[in-house]
Amino acid sequence: MRIGVVTFPGSLDDRDAQRAVRTAGATPVALWHGAHDLEGVDAIILPGGFSYGDYLRAGAIASHSPIMAEIIDAAGKGVPVLGICNGFQTLAEARLVPGAHTRNAHQQFIRRDQKLRVENANTAWTNAFDTNDEIIIPMKNADGRFVADAETLKRIEGEGQVVFRYVDVNPNGSLNDIAGVSNERGNVVGLMPHPEHATEPGFGPDTVDAMSSGTDGLRFFESVIATLVR
Repeated sequence: MRIGVVTFPGSLDDRDAQRAVRTAGATPVALWHGAHDLEGVDAIILPGGFSYGDYLRAGAIASHSPIMAEIIDAAGKGVPVLGICNGFQTLAEARLVPGAHTRNAHQQFIRRDQKLRVENANTAWTNAFDTNDEIIIPMKNADGRFVADAETLKRIEGEGQVVFRYVDVNPNGSLNDIAGVSNERGNVVGLMPHPEHATEPGFGPDTVDAMSSGTDGLRFFESVIATLVR
């Protein structure tokens, strides 16, 4: 199982995503933003960071990178794609998922372990969860506020495209507490928190069991592997 991880200028978490893929049991493949070759990968991850320095808008320039033309085509054919933080912003700018992102409501950068509720456990990246599972995933963003017009919000809420919702606290002012969404087909998912930072004991978020013991993020990568072997 080969899962590609794209590196853009300014990507910070591409190596972390590759490690998460390897930890889950698949083979990570480094993909370059300027290439037009997906190298035959079975799934694709757009990692977190500050692609192109977040000039114009976060993810705006990255959405026009050469490799995105190939990713848009692959997504349309059903290839699983996950966008994490800046990758989520890039997916939104490329219109692969609904909505957009603006500056956090309090105008400050956020870094915290965040509780999420799984709203849709039927996507390519969430089938290892159960609906209403509550998980802890680290997050870090400055432009993470999810926004959409009223019609879009009504549609994605009604059609099950809200995949994750913030629990206990809404850290960035996202409408309807939305932390992650999918496309209609469910093969493309974007979220602001970072599951790749919660895959190995000793390096994840704190839990009631022990400090740095959280591994809820591993199930994202196990989900897509399960999707691909079906």
